[in-house]
Amino acid sequence: MMKIDSIPTRGRTLDHAAFIYDFCEPILLLGKQAEYDLKILGLLELKPADKVLDLGCGTGVLCRMIGDRLSSSAGGLAVGIDAAGKMIQVARKKRESPTCRFEAMAAEKLTFSDQYFDAVVSSLFFHHVQIDLKSRALSEACRVLKPGGKLVIADMHIPTTWMGALVSHVSRWFFVQPQIGENIRGVLPGLIESAGFASPQIVARYFGYIAVFLATKK
Repeated sequence: MMKIDSIPTRGRTLDHAAFIYDFCEPILLLGKQAEYDLKILGLLELKPADKVLDLGCGTGVLCRMIGDRLSSSAGGLAVGIDAAGKMIQVARKKRESPTCRFEAMAAEKLTFSDQYFDAVVSSLFFHHVQIDLKSRALSEACRVLKPGGKLVIADMHIPTTWMGALVSHVSRWFFVQPQIGENIRGVLPGLIESAGFASPQIVARYFGYIAVFLATKK
């Protein structure tokens, strides 16, 4: 497998977990990964020719599911980006296809042209980066989206159950990750709107601490 260098970023990357990530993620999602991913896919309302960007794609499970619903002959393409080079290595080996490709790239510094994508999606990425990088990544997402394009984010948010609060706060302190603290204080909706999107809707919740946001570029 060709080595891919990680991209310098002040956000937290998961290079160390790349080769066990596919085993761990379904456990962390308590067996609900399929339901969770299908909810995100449904919100995208994909057309065969769509171009979709996946921010913080990890090993590319969701990105490949998106790509499988697109048509290469129509120009459809799902692109997954992650700053962790080892994640991209695994994603390319296991999930690259004619409608799905992966690039090592930081979400706060995208190299794509303006208004290139029809939709941007992100799953469990934003709680790994501090608030200024959250803001910059969302502004970049808005820049590369076409007017009216969709943004779908699934991530940690204000807990809605005691168990959700317990998991959120323990995670924040156990992993020494103040970025989680920002999410569970509820910063994401305001940051999404400030980046150039219409006010986001919460369209689903999972486990008492994950919210799925849907917004469109103004």
